[in-house]
Amino acid sequence: MSEGAYLQTRQLGNSDMNITRLGIGAWAIGGGGWRFAWGPQDDNDSIAAIHKGLDAGMNWIDTAAVYGLGHSEEIVAQALDGMSNKPYVFTKCERRWDTNREIYKSLKASSIREECEASLRRLRVDAIDLYQIHWPEPDDDIEEGWDTLARLKEEGKVRWIGVSNFSVEQMKRITSIAPITSLQPPYSILSPEIEESILPYCAENDIGVIVYSPMKSGMLTGKMTRERVAAMRMTTSGNEPQLFRNRS
Repeated sequence: MSEGAYLQTRQLGNSDMNITRLGIGAWAIGGGGWRFAWGPQDDNDSIAAIHKGLDAGMNWIDTAAVYGLGHSEEIVAQALDGMSNKPYVFTKCERRWDTNREIYKSLKASSIREECEASLRRLRVDAIDLYQIHWPEPDDDIEEGWDTLARLKEEGKVRWIGVSNFSVEQMKRITSIAPITSLQPPYSILSPEIEESILPYCAENDIGVIVYSPMKSGMLTGKMTRERVAAMRMTTSGNEPQLFRNRS
């Protein structure tokens, strides 16, 4: 497939957004100092990388509040400052952090509303183009969380709503509340599990799919070495090697 083919656009699910087949993922630009970080990043380099992607024709950026504990969203805003023709900006909720920078999970209505307002401020936008539930956790609260996203859409704070890391069963539980615009699952040649039931379900129900880790966190780039893996092990803040964390 030619490079130009990657920048052709496709309609995202039931939305009015036509997005390029490649977009800009903003996990790493959250920098270091938080659990699941990729390590320290130079903010100027991050901004330059975003500009490079946009100059190449990509028209969307996917970030999350938890990336860098708000820092990624702030860097995205800095990169887009002053642009007249801005890309679509996608972000996520559900992963929060306390005063000790410890990450926790919440899908309660009041929590999501707080997250949304904070993301709007950090991103410096009037409305988020696509707002996604990052993880279906706690499972018992996914209906409350999805209902809250639907209400935020009605209020104009977000334009479209989606989910990430949901199973078919979990998507079925929330469709009666509001249509799902998109799903964001992991997918690569080494992790093809969504082909069995998730991709067919999304195709049948007009749910767009934005995959993450298509290069399996660097393993499929041809540039991963034992030395790089060892360095990543040294920068991880938990017990599991950073390279192999389940990431979105």
